[in-house]
Amino acid sequence: MIHEFIGGLGHLFVIVAFISALYSAFCFFKASQAKELTQEKSWKINGRVAFYLHAVAVTGIVFSLFYIIYNHYFEYHYAWSHSSRRLPTHYMISCFWEGQEGSFLLWLFWHALLGVVIILTNKFWEAPVMTVFSLVQVFLASMILGVVIPGLDIKLGSSPFILLRDAIDAPIFKEQPNFVPKDGTGLNPLLQNYWMVIHPPTLFLGFATTVIPFAFCIAGLWKRRYREWVRPALPWALFSGAILGLGILMGGYWAYETLNFGGYWNWDPVENAVYVPWLFLVASIHTMITFKNSDTALKASVVLVITTFVLILYSTFLTRSGILGNSSVHSFTDLGLSGQLLIYLLFFTVGSIVLAVVRWKEMPYSEKEASTYSREFWIFIGALVLCLMGFQVLIPTSIPVWNSIVELFGGVSNIAPPADQIAFYSKFQLWFAVGVALLSGTGQFFWWKKMKKEQLWSSLTVPAVFTLIITTIIVVIKNVADPIYIMLLLAGVYTVVANAKILFNVLKKNPKLSGGAVTHIGVGLMLIGIMFSAGYSKVVSLNTTGMLISKESSTEFNNENLLLFINEPKEMADYSLKYKGERLEPVDVSSYINRNDIRQTGLPHMVIAKRDIVADGEVIFEKNDTIEIAPENTYYEIEYTDKQGEKFTLYPRAQVNESMGGLLASPDIKRGFAKDLYTHVSSIRDPNNEVEWSDMEEFEVSPKDNFFVNDYVARVDKLERIPEVEGVELSSEDVAVKATITVQGEESEYVVQPVFLIKNGMVGRISDEVSDLGLKLTLLNIYPEKNSMAIGANTRQKDWVVLKAMEKPLINVLWLGTLLLMAGFGIAINRRYSEFKKMREKGME
Repeated sequence: MIHEFIGGLGHLFVIVAFISALYSAFCFFKASQAKELTQEKSWKINGRVAFYLHAVAVTGIVFSLFYIIYNHYFEYHYAWSHSSRRLPTHYMISCFWEGQEGSFLLWLFWHALLGVVIILTNKFWEAPVMTVFSLVQVFLASMILGVVIPGLDIKLGSSPFILLRDAIDAPIFKEQPNFVPKDGTGLNPLLQNYWMVIHPPTLFLGFATTVIPFAFCIAGLWKRRYREWVRPALPWALFSGAILGLGILMGGYWAYETLNFGGYWNWDPVENAVYVPWLFLVASIHTMITFKNSDTALKASVVLVITTFVLILYSTFLTRSGILGNSSVHSFTDLGLSGQLLIYLLFFTVGSIVLAVVRWKEMPYSEKEASTYSREFWIFIGALVLCLMGFQVLIPTSIPVWNSIVELFGGVSNIAPPADQIAFYSKFQLWFAVGVALLSGTGQFFWWKKMKKEQLWSSLTVPAVFTLIITTIIVVIKNVADPIYIMLLLAGVYTVVANAKILFNVLKKNPKLSGGAVTHIGVGLMLIGIMFSAGYSKVVSLNTTGMLISKESSTEFNNENLLLFINEPKEMADYSLKYKGERLEPVDVSSYINRNDIRQTGLPHMVIAKRDIVADGEVIFEKNDTIEIAPENTYYEIEYTDKQGEKFTLYPRAQVNESMGGLLASPDIKRGFAKDLYTHVSSIRDPNNEVEWSDMEEFEVSPKDNFFVNDYVARVDKLERIPEVEGVELSSEDVAVKATITVQGEESEYVVQPVFLIKNGMVGRISDEVSDLGLKLTLLNIYPEKNSMAIGANTRQKDWVVLKAMEKPLINVLWLGTLLLMAGFGIAINRRYSEFKKMREKGME
């Protein structure tokens, strides 16, 4: 059955959202241009009603799409492409924005919500700001419109409500037009992480909030209110900087927890596309703060606010046009929206630049040069460094765009992006970071009036002395020898110490002014944490046996990984390791189960317990219970024992996914105050490869008899007739007998349950395997007259895993710094919003 109504309703909501946004923009534009108060009021009311209708329609789109996903309507291409029946609700939410249409819809939703907030909180700027706001919504709504313009054969947008039969040209739809798949293809396994539930909406809220300072700026230029736009825009710029920064940090933390490259930032082009606008946004915040006390930074504020929004649009073009397809694993494929995205980018870029150029000479500007000993001078220098920092990343990231432009005009350009992205970007960004740290430490000592040279040096002496002492102690204790790292450490410590002094003085006078100092302390701690966790990350899983793990692998792989056979201890740095076997994760139970304690059914995600399964001394599943698992992921239990004899266990995760390049490995982390122990598997026995078993060895045994197989003691505990066999239909004349055999491994017992089957006079045998021991047992025959049976045994190599482990020193200093960074933004937002409220209450905003 095709559920056409909900898709049709969703598409209707899209059309309503597009038309209402267009009408809202027209009404607010007319209100902005109105000469009479009554006329302005009338157009404003129309604009509000239209935008409210737009917000309701966008909410309807969101509801319709989630309803389709949640109810598993796989007749819709979006639900089929991104969801499956086995996903829990929170991952269904992730499915919502995994696709390109869903991400545009999420952006559209945040804008609609923010637009309502602007209407309700700022009547003074409502008309011009909402004109810009509504125009942005028109373009975003067009991205999911999915309609073809009659006569021109031009398609606008890609609809999330398109049916599977209309999206895929498959033979089955010709035979069965109403065919609906039983299940979807599922969510990308790397996105099945709790951070992916909250990271994308946070990031897109950050994207969405950048339009507010931009809209105020354009409104200020348009209405020639050059100074007045800054006050209402500044709290929103701070909010945008905090949310966008938080989204970036969440992405870094997700990468650290989920990906196996050993870090939190890989300088991937999509990461860069978000990082660069944030740098310009932070620079614009500083120049806007400066302008509140001086006209000097007004033009810089206009340029930076416009640039920030344009870069957000540019990053959208980069990641969603398909242009980064060969240089980024995160980018979306082109859905035919690249032309629309380019028009979207050019419309606001050209329009805002033209308006700024026209109004440039009218904008107030101070002819007086800023003194070297004034705060505005140092803030301007800091903003300049942030911009240069952004350009250094932006230019190499845009190489694919340059190549495409050259090819568009008939030329040939084969410029390649940096091969080693981490090394290339880091060597430049490190020095920019030093500059930012030194400036953020020094700039705080300046107040808005010129400071005398003697006062400056007097203020800096104490922080400088403490910085040198603390840096020297850290260098000696942590053995920091690299001069570049010493410089970065010095800059980070200086920022923390200098801003700590400022914070101490400010808290005594007015805590509301402490936002800048807290933020900069966070930046300093982040630099120190990044320096140690990245620069002094140490591989501890060194292969000291002198034997190659794999002849086909690189020297680095053979030197930095350990081959662990099950239950065989191996020494590693300060630890003794033991691989304990493969584990599976039951759904809705926070524990792991031994693969050998369950048997498969006809469904990959449903298994049956061979025995009582115990966790933390409690039985979580009883024998013969049916258990739902996540079959795509296998966890590898690694038991660590440190020099003090303390034990802990890590469960790195892996899966073999040919469509995504083979092995997908995620780490498990032992967290500590001074360092993290970061562990992931580098190679596993591929379950998709055919196993090479030895020739079968036969045993004739009776119940309760012991026999030796592959050097392990085995015992037949029971032989019983069973009424059913998974996947086989049995009649009353058929016979199925199951043997329950216990095999004593090095550290635990394993239950093996082979089945002997007679169906329609034909004999069948279903073997059972102990993957840990590399053992497969088959019930070959039963001899009732002798009370015995024939058991066949095949063996292979014992289970193994190749493991890599690293120590990440002082990484918690980085995470602490991120928390302080967010706290500082929060304090600053509260202060600036309070100032705005006071002015609004006076009727001046």
